[in-house]
Amino acid sequence: MSRRGRWTLVTLCGLIVAAIAWALVPSSSPTAPTATGVPTCSLTTLPREARDTVRAIHANGPFPFPRDDGVVFGNREGHLPDQARSYYREYTVITPGAHNRSTRRIVTGGSPATDPREFFYTADHYDSFCLVTEAGGRP
Repeated sequence: MSRRGRWTLVTLCGLIVAAIAWALVPSSSPTAPTATGVPTCSLTTLPREARDTVRAIHANGPFPFPRDDGVVFGNREGHLPDQARSYYREYTVITPGAHNRSTRRIVTGGSPATDPREFFYTADHYDSFCLVTEAGGRP
């Protein structure tokens, strides 16, 4: 086999191995948008503090910012599906090292408050969301 032929074969094998490895590595980024237009993300891929917030929601507290947590979220940016005004509620996700509420939130949709229908996560103060799977909301 010529030198060029060996190089082509090695390159092709490398590309195949890279493609297989890429396909097998689980992604922690949101998946394609759902029927609601919001991408999904698994609860297990979110920061530990987000999982703590989901547990606190199911337990009805305590919350780190009781005056702010559980209040109606207005969805003024329109990034979440249109719903009645009181459908969404927001909760702080603690950011280690921050001295304020910072930018991370869990926004729930539906009722009752301890078992809402939907959970959404934002790490960038409402600029983008993912619909959290495995958070315990009703289907």
